[in-house]
Parts: sequence; structure tokens; C-alpha cells
Amino acid sequence: MINYSVDSDGIATITWDMPGRSMNVLNEASMTAFTDAMQKAIKDTAVKGVILASGKADFIAGADLDMLLNVDTSDASALMTQFGQLQKMFRAMETGGKPWVAAINGTALGGGLEICLACHHRIAADNPKAKIGQPEVKLGLLPGGGGTQRIPRLIGVMNSAPVLLEGKELKVQEAKGLGLIHEVVPAGELLARAKAWLMAPGTEKVAPTWTKGLQLDARAVQPWDRPGFKVPGFPGGQVWSPVGVQTFIGGNAMIAGKTNGVYPAPKAIMSCVYEGLNVPFDTGLRIETRYFVSLLLDPVAKSMIRTLFFGLQDANKLVRRPQGVPKQAYTRIGVLGAGLMGAGIANVSARAGLEVVLLDRDQASADKGRAHCQADIEKDAGRGRLTKEQAAEIVGRIKATADYADLKGCQLVIEAVFENREVKAEATKKAEAVLAADAIFASNTSTLPITGLAEASVRPASFIGLHFFSPVEKMPLVEIIVGAKTSQETLARSLDFVQKIRKTPIVVNDSRGFFTSRVCGAYISEGQRMLKEGIPAAMIENCGRLAGMPVGPLALNDEVAIDLSYKIMDQTRRDAEAAGQKFEASGTEDILELMVKKLERFGRKNGKGFYEYPADGKKRLWPGLKEHFQEREELAHGEGPDKMAVVDEVKRRLLYVQAVDTARCLEANVLTDPRDGDVGSIMGLGFAPQTGGAISLIDQVGVKQFVAECDALAQKYGQQFAVPKLLRDMAAKGQSFYGKQAKAA
Repeated sequence: MINYSVDSDGIATITWDMPGRSMNVLNEASMTAFTDAMQKAIKDTAVKGVILASGKADFIAGADLDMLLNVDTSDASALMTQFGQLQKMFRAMETGGKPWVAAINGTALGGGLEICLACHHRIAADNPKAKIGQPEVKLGLLPGGGGTQRIPRLIGVMNSAPVLLEGKELKVQEAKGLGLIHEVVPAGELLARAKAWLMAPGTEKVAPTWTKGLQLDARAVQPWDRPGFKVPGFPGGQVWSPVGVQTFIGGNAMIAGKTNGVYPAPKAIMSCVYEGLNVPFDTGLRIETRYFVSLLLDPVAKSMIRTLFFGLQDANKLVRRPQGVPKQAYTRIGVLGAGLMGAGIANVSARAGLEVVLLDRDQASADKGRAHCQADIEKDAGRGRLTKEQAAEIVGRIKATADYADLKGCQLVIEAVFENREVKAEATKKAEAVLAADAIFASNTSTLPITGLAEASVRPASFIGLHFFSPVEKMPLVEIIVGAKTSQETLARSLDFVQKIRKTPIVVNDSRGFFTSRVCGAYISEGQRMLKEGIPAAMIENCGRLAGMPVGPLALNDEVAIDLSYKIMDQTRRDAEAAGQKFEASGTEDILELMVKKLERFGRKNGKGFYEYPADGKKRLWPGLKEHFQEREELAHGEGPDKMAVVDEVKRRLLYVQAVDTARCLEANVLTDPRDGDVGSIMGLGFAPQTGGAISLIDQVGVKQFVAECDALAQKYGQQFAVPKLLRDMAAKGQSFYGKQAKAA
């Protein structure tokens, strides 16, 4: 696990090389082994200096998140002691009196970077794939191994902000430019250069603050341990200088603006930095541990780790892929429909190395879709993300056509035509007429049941849903919908395609709206119901963002198109009537009728929706809403606790209406795993990430408490909050989705 050696020149090399793992991580076993090797090097009088290296392709990936997810949080004092050991271990390296140099051969993230920062010198291999950073904030945590204290003392508070508060991952040259790394050398020279730095004669002596006047080689003393150290970026190193005060005021404003106060980690990081820079270094480390433990005790961190690391990792590893099906190697696919969605699918597929046949009703329409792809690809070339040659090669993979015969040889065809059953049926028949027998046909429909669409296919076993999200180039999720006759082989091969184009898949069973579209609709509809109740549109939208959603429900409806919502509603109503079934009204049909039929406000697509979109300015809520939806006076102009109680309830309604519908999807077997509900709700809908997803929210609240609150909301506002039997049974038994006992049991 930790290899230790000392050469004839007295240079010790401690190499992390954890067996059975592709990457080194910090966990109880590896830290114990490292501590033993570290103490051995410090105590050995023959050792002049220490090189910290890795036996893996990368350095250290960070802390073992499985350890953090399963840590016992019942005793905060015990956690302080447990995680304080990491600080002591790193501090022992710094204050052992011998110089340490980190030989960083590849990625060093989280605790992997922090152990490097505890070394006195850092040399990185010139590895273009290596990432340097502190991504903990993205998982609801903060750097717990001294990162909030060492980084600002090295590069200043302003330069630290992207690394600590945004979790920005740096290339090695960027890290060197900031001052986190001292040297970047060719990979083959890394260890030799590390030894040369240790072997060079010391020219300076310094008495560190942790000794009683004892002079040491300056290379074995960190900057913050030297007498007279001053925090860079502040006049005289004083945090309470005018510049320092302005920096922290601005930092707090930035956090509030970007997070809407729903994420505890950025605030804790800012507090760590501010408080830590006002006290001695060792006190700052204890402050960091205190805040780290406070975040670990908060359910936000565990929920985010579970979904945004483990759940996402499982999805990307295709854990849902049926066994026994040979992996599909894709080379050529077809896309029917060259609009924004079809062009986006063609774009990401070509970037993944696939030949793409982009087909539309006429050559001009197909050429327009290809031009859209070309403009996006060339934009990346202009920004230095691609060379001109790479951009030309990608664009060259896309063939625009109006001839279905060009689909010959495609292993997969994705239909992204108009959301109409008859139009889709015609496209299916024309494509299948020229496809090979083993080719897959997929529909990108967002709402129409796959089983019904597959009726137009002569081979429904090879028919599947691949629901992309707009804009395809940016949205990471693909919802794979399994129809009644879809084969397991088709599912497996479809998962292979999604992995090929570097998207995250979730697998759901067929139903109207599937999972993401119906939950998205629940969010939008609740916002529209509130509008009818007299809640001001601005309050609805602001509460959506304050709850953690990326945009309010009215803005979202504008983005997906109000006329599309109307068409989906109308199609659903006609299908129900044709089947002799009762149409389940949402209570928002009149709003859609008003906006689409009477006012011709279709959303962003025609510049008129719940918002207006001036060509020369920022979008703003349409003032005319007040003419059609009367606002409650006490909410439009009132202040005080009553208004704040409404704000809290609005936020809760907007999240709960999505969570309860996600639970219904689980009960109906549309979703077959809670993790798909969590990953899908965050990656596809932007559902409040601090909750860990729509299902994790229920666990955070506690199933029993969630049911009680939904019952109250249902009585007050309607059956959209009616909980399924699944939740009621779980509440009675004290169960939760991710643990044996519910929080509120």
C-alpha cells in the first residue's frame, strides 16, 4: 500500500500504490500505513529529505468517499478526533525538520492535493490529463486536510476563491501560474528533479515558529511557519485591512448570488478562510476540522455524495446494462430531424468520433442543421478547445441529406422529428425500409409512450426511447425508455451508445411522460396553479431558485415552449377520449389555452411567454400577467412574518410536488431504482442538488414527516400532493429509501 525506500544519498521515497485500486485514495488503512512511513523517515537520522510519489498513473484522487458516506455521525466529538488525525499527520510532515517534495505525476484532487500542500516543494509532471484541485464543495463538503488554510496563505484569498468555492480543477500549468505548484517538468525527469531539489545545498537558515529559536534549512519550513509571515493580497497581511474587508464582503455577496443560500459548504468554506486567517495556523486547522465535521453531520453532504458521486458513477459505468450482451462498437448512426434537438444529437455524436447521417424533409433543412453543428464546433476551435484540423474533421463526419437511402449502414437511427404520432410513424417506416436487420431505431420523444410509437415498427424488439435534453451539447442526461416489447439486447446496445457519446444514462419503463417529462410538468403546473391563486409571478420564480432549482417554473415553461405543453395536453386528452378513459385534468389547461390560443405567447421560441425577451436587453417577466392573474395584495405589497411563511410554503410546494410524483414513478415501476430518480432529477431537471435528488429529499425530510406534510398540502391545494401507498406504507414501518430506519421514525 505504501512503499518505503532510502537510497545511498539519504533520500527517502514514500510511494503510494494501493493494491486492487486504479487510483490511490485517503482512507483509514492508507493513512495509517503512510503515517508509519512518515514517522520512520522523520526519525531516521540518515534521511536528509523525503520524496512523496505515486505508483499509479495518477497521484492521489482524494478521500475515500465510501468512508465518508458510511461514517458514524452519532458522536461529533469522536468525529473531531478522527478527522483531526489527518491534520496532525500533515502537520507532522511540515514540522518534522526535514524537507518534503511532492512528485506529482498525475491528478491530485481533494486530499491528494492537500498532502502535496503539506510538502515544502511541489513538482508536477507535464501531464496534459492531470487535474489539480479541491472539488469537495461540489459534494457538499470542504477540504478537511488543511486546504482552506494553506491555499489562501499560498496564493491569497481572491486567487483561492475558484479553487475552494467553485471546486475548479486546474491543469498543471495553471496550478503553477497560481503558485500551488513550484515546477513543471517532463514526466521522465520528475523523480530526478525532485531528488535534485532535495540534494541542493541549503543557502538559508530560518527559525520556524514551532521551535524555540532552532535554525533549520529554510526548505524544511513552510511560509506560514516563518517569522513575520503575511497573508498575500492584503496590505501588511492584515485581514482587517480595507482590502480584506472588501474582499470578504464581496465574497459573501458572490456566494449568496450563486447559491441562493441553499448550499452550506460555500458558506462554511468562507468562514474557515476568514476565521482561520485571523488566528495562528494550528488554530486555523482546528477551525477547519470543526466546520468539516459540521458539514459531515448535515444530511446535505451525504445526499450529494451518494447521488453526485456514487449514483452518477454507477450510471456512467452502466450498472443497469443487461448481462451477456456483447458490447456494441458504434461507427455510424442516423438522426431524423435536423432541428435544434436533432442537430444537437448529431453534434455530440460526431464529436465522439461517429459518422452521422443528419436527415430532414429537404436538403435545405438538413444543411441548416449541419450548419448549426459547424458553428458550435468552430466556436470551440476559436476558443482553443479544438484545433482547426480537429474541428474540420468533426464537421466532416456529418452528412446532411434528405434521402432515406443514405441511412444504409447506420447501426442506430434516432428520430427527433415533430412531436406527433403520425409524423413519427412515417419516419419510422421510411427509415426501417433501408436499415439492416440488427439496427436499432430510437425515438427522442419527450412524452409519447414508446410502446405506442413502436406499433409503427416492423421490429418492436429493436425499438427504444432515447430522450435527450435541450441543449443537447450541454445537458448530460439521456433517459432511456424501455417499451413493452423492447429487448434486453436493444437496451444493452443503447446504453453502449449513450456511454460512447459521453452522456449519463438512466433507464425507465414506458409510460406517458416517462419520468423526467412528467416530473418537469408537475413543477411547471404547480407554478401555474400558484399564479391562479394570486401569488405574484416574481415570488413564484424567486422561490423556485431559492429552493435550489436553476430557474423558476414559469421560466422553465418558456424554455420548453408553452405551445408544446399545450400540444402535449391536447394529445393526452385526445388519447384518453379515444381509449374511453377519463382525462385527468391538472387544473392548468385554461392557462395554456389563454397563453397559446388567445395570446399567442409560445415562450422563448417566439419571444413571448410568461417572460418577454427584448432584443437589446435582459428577459423580464411579462407585465401583462397582472392583467390576467390578479395578485394577492398582502403578497404583492405586504411585509413581515406572514409573507415569509408563504415564501417557505411556496418553496416547499415546488419541491414536494416533484418528489411525490417521483415516488409515484417508483410505485408504478416507471423507475425501478431510487438512484435513477435522484440522478435523473438532478442531471435532467436541475432538481435542487443540495437535496441529493427528488427521492433523497424525502429521506432528508423523513418519510413519515414528508407524508404528513404532503397530506396537509393535499388538503389545502389538491391531489397533486396525494402520496402513493408506497410512501404511506414506508412511513408506517419507519423505513427510508437509503437506510433501514427513517430519520423521523
